[in-house]
Amino acid sequence: MAESEVRIEKDSMGEVAVPADAYYGAQTQRAHENFQVSGWRLPPELIRAMGWVKYAAAKANRDLGKLGSQSKQPLSDAELEALLSACREVAEGKLRDQFPVDVFQTGSGTSSNMNVNEVISNRAIELAGGDRFEASKKIHPNDHVNNGQSTNDTFPTSIHVAVALQIRRELVPALKSFQEVLAEKAQAWDRIIKIGRTHLADATPLRLGQEFGGFARQLELSVARAERALEAVLELPVGGTAVGSGINTHVEFSSRVCKILAEETEIPFVEAANHFEANAQRDGLVECHGQLRAVASTLFNVANNIRWLGSGPRCGFYEIKIPDLQPGSSIMPGKVNPVMCESLMQVAARVMGNDQTVAVSGATGGQFQLNIMMPVMGHATLESIALLSQGVRAFVEKCARGIEANQEAAESFVEKSLSMVTSLNPYIGYERAAALAKEAFRTGKTIRELCEEQEVLPPDQLREALDPWKMTEPAG
Repeated sequence: MAESEVRIEKDSMGEVAVPADAYYGAQTQRAHENFQVSGWRLPPELIRAMGWVKYAAAKANRDLGKLGSQSKQPLSDAELEALLSACREVAEGKLRDQFPVDVFQTGSGTSSNMNVNEVISNRAIELAGGDRFEASKKIHPNDHVNNGQSTNDTFPTSIHVAVALQIRRELVPALKSFQEVLAEKAQAWDRIIKIGRTHLADATPLRLGQEFGGFARQLELSVARAERALEAVLELPVGGTAVGSGINTHVEFSSRVCKILAEETEIPFVEAANHFEANAQRDGLVECHGQLRAVASTLFNVANNIRWLGSGPRCGFYEIKIPDLQPGSSIMPGKVNPVMCESLMQVAARVMGNDQTVAVSGATGGQFQLNIMMPVMGHATLESIALLSQGVRAFVEKCARGIEANQEAAESFVEKSLSMVTSLNPYIGYERAAALAKEAFRTGKTIRELCEEQEVLPPDQLREALDPWKMTEPAG
């Protein structure tokens, strides 16, 4: 950068040239230069959560007398209000271009914590009517914005807050919407008989509504898993400061911050039961993402089953009709593919990969009093939540709502199935029924046709035994 485009800032290591109009300072600039790795910045949801944590910390410190006239480095009432306003601006997603640090940075997240501290400090000075470019910071990034805190407790706290907010606001509603659509299909298609399949081989009949009812239950369980994922991150490490001992903070600081965050987010955050565990380990985040992995597994399975059921249209199952969205081939005219199913399956695969990142980071990154893999854990978890939420919403709107039953195709398979013979077991025994199935396959005849030819059962009894509807429920 040209000399006119920079200003000179100082930190404990010396002078640094910073973009002239940036709200961040020396430590952010050093990190931006050091970590030219991926070009991926921290997720905006995490930056906003850091704003909320800083807001709650400033408010708690104000009420505890740690920033006001009784403190060693007092702020005026106007400066305190400016500090709170600057925190809220970050929490509300403003100044988002002021957070340039790469995800793959210092493992505690110190670079991003200081990035947020510097931005809030300078913006607060500006809001209070001062010059944010003054070398002596009246509202200091460490002494005031970071008062009573360490990166080691506030950064994982911010991850928990961001993750919980995104699960509550994005993922749970998306999954509930999918569950409701599937439940509606299940009810509408309850009278449509189709053939079951196990091992991808013909099995006994069931109803299309029953099959989709099973899918709906999978999504209902996914909602519960997402809610358990949220519960896994409700304990907040804030207040443990450097190693969990709470050095340099007030004994009531943690509980007050948690209470403020709970009020602001309407999520029941609580102080960690043990700050040494909460600072050192990210087991709660590993548990959280494990639930997300289970959700991803379900979504992959449901999307893949829908893809199979819609296969064809001439040479597949084609028991349901999936909405046509776009041409499916650059060489085969008229071909249409189940693109939304494939999209959601890819989302699920990515989330499963992210789970490996989170699990390995949790298991190997936590030595003694700190886990040093937190930025990538936070990034992976928030990416998974975003992908699942957006992937499900797109699938519901572009595919699930528009699925239609192909009753004629579904019911045509039933009479052809060799597994129809299963209902004859109570009448003629397994061995004879198996022989009939083999003969039907060899001759190309249906089970019903073969039984009628051989007079296996009286007509009325045979009709009752081979009633497909009765095969879809217990005998009584």
